[in-house]
Amino acid sequence: MNTISPDDMVLVSPRYLAGGGMNKINDALGPLIHMFNWPHKQDRATGRIELDSPCGSTFLDFSPSRQDGVWWTIAHHDPYWKIEFSRQTPSEAVASVTQALPQLLGDRRHSDRIPLATESVAHLAEASGWSVAATATGVAWKSPDDHCTVEHSADPDHPWKITHSVYDGFDTHWTATFTPDVPDQVVAQFFTHLVSGIPVERVYREVPFLAQSSASALITPVQGAAVNPHAHHAVAQAARAHAQEPHRR
Repeated sequence: MNTISPDDMVLVSPRYLAGGGMNKINDALGPLIHMFNWPHKQDRATGRIELDSPCGSTFLDFSPSRQDGVWWTIAHHDPYWKIEFSRQTPSEAVASVTQALPQLLGDRRHSDRIPLATESVAHLAEASGWSVAATATGVAWKSPDDHCTVEHSADPDHPWKITHSVYDGFDTHWTATFTPDVPDQVVAQFFTHLVSGIPVERVYREVPFLAQSSASALITPVQGAAVNPHAHHAVAQAARAHAQEPHRR
C-alpha cells in the first residue's frame, strides 16, 4: 500500500522516470542569473523567462506555456545550433547543460563547482548497462528498463535525440533534441546527469502518474526514513538490483 502523500518529498531513481520537477527548475536558471550575471527578462503572466549570455552569442528560453510542450530552448548563434527539452525532461539534466554554458563560452568562473563531462555518451551508456544496437543511419542505446532511448544518427536536423516514455504514456513522455554543431561534450554533459545513480528529489505529486505506478521506478520518502534518506534509497536500490540478478542453483 502506498502511504506517500501528494505533498511529500521523495527520492526517485532512475532519473529519467522522475519527471521535470518544478521544484528544481531554479537550479537551471538561477546560477546563470546570480553567478554569471546573464541578463534576463520575465513575463509573469506566462511564466516565460528569457536569458542572454553577456557576449550575446547564446540565448536561453524557458516557456512553460508553449502548446507543443517544449519548455526549454538553448540556441547558439555562430556556429548556429539549438537544443530543445520538453516539459518532463528531468531538471537536473537540463541544469547540467545550462550551468555548463558559461564555461563553454570561455567564462571559467566557478568551474571547480560545475565539472564538465569527460566521457563519451557511448562509454557512459556501456558503463550504465544500456544496450546498444545499430540503426539504419547510426546507433541507438536503450536503458535497461527499455523506457529511455538515445539515438545518434545521420538525421540532418537532430543527429542526437533522447526520448523517454512509460507504456507510451503522455505524462511520462519527454524528448531532448540536439541540432548539428551542438558540441558532443554538451550531449555527454546532459547524459552524464541523466544516467547518474544518485536519486533526484521531487514532490510526490509531480512525479508522473505512470512512473508512480511503474515497477521500473524506485520511490522512497525523504521524511520518516530510519536513516539518512539517500542511504535509505541506496539500500533499496541495492536490494532491487540483488532481486533482479539471476540466482544460482
